[in-house]
Amino acid sequence: MSNAMLIRYDAACRAVAECKAVDEIKDWRDKASALQAYARQAKNKQLEVDAAEIRIRAERRLGQMLAEMPKNPGSRNPALDTDEGQKNLPNPTLDTDERTIPTLTELGISYDLSSRAQAIASIPDADFEQTLAQHRDEQAAVTGRTMERLAKGAHQLITSSQSVEWYTPADYINAARSVMGGIDLDPASNPEANKVVQAGTYFTAEMNGLSRPWFGRVWLNPPYGAACAAFIERVVRSYALGEIDQAIVLVNSNSNDTQWFRPLWDQLLCFSYGRVNFYGPNGQESGPTHGSCFVYFGLDEGKFSEVFHEIGAVVKRA
Repeated sequence: MSNAMLIRYDAACRAVAECKAVDEIKDWRDKASALQAYARQAKNKQLEVDAAEIRIRAERRLGQMLAEMPKNPGSRNPALDTDEGQKNLPNPTLDTDERTIPTLTELGISYDLSSRAQAIASIPDADFEQTLAQHRDEQAAVTGRTMERLAKGAHQLITSSQSVEWYTPADYINAARSVMGGIDLDPASNPEANKVVQAGTYFTAEMNGLSRPWFGRVWLNPPYGAACAAFIERVVRSYALGEIDQAIVLVNSNSNDTQWFRPLWDQLLCFSYGRVNFYGPNGQESGPTHGSCFVYFGLDEGKFSEVFHEIGAVVKRA
């Protein structure tokens, strides 16, 4: 991809992620669809791959918006999604504000698009990004049907007894322990992961680490998805308030364009040279399609640099 194309692609991805209005994101989605059709006709494979990804990102953002919006009370019955239908709502005392919530028809969104967009929005971040990266590596345009199948599979995995959690290898944990002198707390863990982390205290998902006190030297590999932002906000606040002494946080390096990542630029960062091969409860490995970033909160930045410079590039905001 040329530098000019890369710049335009990156700018489009950022713009889509920052969209706040349904009309705006629909416009991005429609333009990307038109560009994809043009690229296919012009036999420009790279442009087709780029446009397809931007369209899927736009649909995911649309799904996120729709999931957050209040629902029109008549939207469960298409017959009521008209001015005449609204007059015949069974509850004449319905709040005026609820009656003015736009329907999908008024938003110009079909039921199929709404359903697909919200399904794509439900895919965990790591799975979503990995699928896009695989299609890009293979020079294949990603489709909505592919993402819908991924969403269905992710839902089945999450709700089944075969759901797998991925843990950080011992080498990286040992590096963190070497910097901080020990690990007092892991607020997002479980018994299997703590066999390696060996934190004095750890909180499981059922215990909800966000609702409990944080203290001492913290190791944090936050969960993917929406919960990640809450954990990052908590560690930033806990360190600023002096509730914790030190912390090393492991996040996806591809997340550096997100809102929650911005406070992390104030800390010492280590961007891994290679990809961290996480492991599951049965010893199976998972090689992500992206690198990782270790974030250090603490006063001994020299020690962090000394230990982590072999793991990756240690950087700090100028």
